[in-house]
Amino acid sequence: MSPPDSSHGVTLALEYAEIKYDKLWDKEVLEGKLYEYDWLHLHHEDFTGQYGKFYASFAGASWYIEQQVMQEKEATRLGFKKVSELKKTVVRGIRDFVANGGFLFAMCSATDTYDIALAAEATDICDVMYDGDPPDPDAQSRLDFSKCFAFTDFTLERNPLRYEYSDIDQPPSDLLAMQNPETDYFTLFEFSAKFDPVPTMLTQNHVNVLKGFLGQTTNFKKNLIKKSVVLLAEREGMDQVRYLHGNYGRGTFTFYGGHDPEDYQHAVGDPPTDLALHKNSPGYRLILNNILFPAAKKKQQKT
Repeated sequence: MSPPDSSHGVTLALEYAEIKYDKLWDKEVLEGKLYEYDWLHLHHEDFTGQYGKFYASFAGASWYIEQQVMQEKEATRLGFKKVSELKKTVVRGIRDFVANGGFLFAMCSATDTYDIALAAEATDICDVMYDGDPPDPDAQSRLDFSKCFAFTDFTLERNPLRYEYSDIDQPPSDLLAMQNPETDYFTLFEFSAKFDPVPTMLTQNHVNVLKGFLGQTTNFKKNLIKKSVVLLAEREGMDQVRYLHGNYGRGTFTFYGGHDPEDYQHAVGDPPTDLALHKNSPGYRLILNNILFPAAKKKQQKT
């Protein structure tokens, strides 16, 4: 579930660069339409079935009520008793798409909720206001981290009224520096184009220190990231990773924390960013790298 004004950084970048794209929904994923594409972008989605955990702040808002009703009707129409069960099927479809060679790029809450939904495939983590019945009291112990793309050993946020899904994310309220755009920065790692061509492409930029920006999921705790994952950017001196990349099957995934690189704290009701005012945005450059990455052709190596 997304607020009605939740303009996504990637769609803004695609439209500004005049790159054509299609929007796919749950139905199209279930029908196997993903295989008609090379690249999939996820942004503010909540794959756990908790409607973005906006309940505490927006349960009475018309857009929240309308979206919940719409998603419940769609789940029923597609043969599911709960939205959360539909989302689990969707994440499995995306998992298979990546395993078969697809490119996945996710930002904001689509990063951690995707992995949480995979880990919670066999248990109910949604409270009564989200799916009509209480969650499994043993949900935490039933998580299967082996199914996750990027994260492991995380702890669920069991409070249904707290605007967090797990301890993967470092919320701004927990870190004073993240509440001040003047002091919030993250740093790109350097890679060798010869030995690490993909991370090199994904981190290519005109600067290596970038302004931070908030999202429902902003940073990833380093100690909860699988050892097989390549870290692309971090907040120096802290256990915070902003940008990461990995392989799954024959495909790849890239997770980028935060909502909008040029809107430090994008709030419900804020207008979308005008990219004409930010032509050299290093934060958006990382998004563009991911848009162009699937089009890069590997050169044939000499033997």
